[in-house]
Amino acid sequence: MKLEDLEIYNLSMDLSDKIWDIVMAWDYFSKDTIGKQWTRSSDSVSANIGEGFGRNSYRDARSFYYITRGSLYESKTWLEKAKRRSLISFELYDDILSTHNTLGIKLNRFINVQTKLIEKK
Repeated sequence: MKLEDLEIYNLSMDLSDKIWDIVMAWDYFSKDTIGKQWTRSSDSVSANIGEGFGRNSYRDARSFYYITRGSLYESKTWLEKAKRRSLISFELYDDILSTHNTLGIKLNRFINVQTKLIEKK
């Protein structure tokens, strides 16, 4: 299996690309404050999935998937701030929130599989 075969990796890549496109349209102040943080946290999701995938043990990989989950929640917080500060529409908020929630569920399932693989050893 390749990294690019992981659904959670592809979902996270698409999510971070969407966030990048949104933030690029903002004014300088919004980009410099919320935009940079939101972009970094969403980029971190796929980056940590990639780093975990490249590890030699399930236990080591799972540690990165836990970090991934933290980055996903951080990104969700920046999404909420963007909505509350009227930087995105309610429709866009709902769309991205749905992706966040789906990715979170799939990531938790993936972590559970990793845990079962660790317990088998």
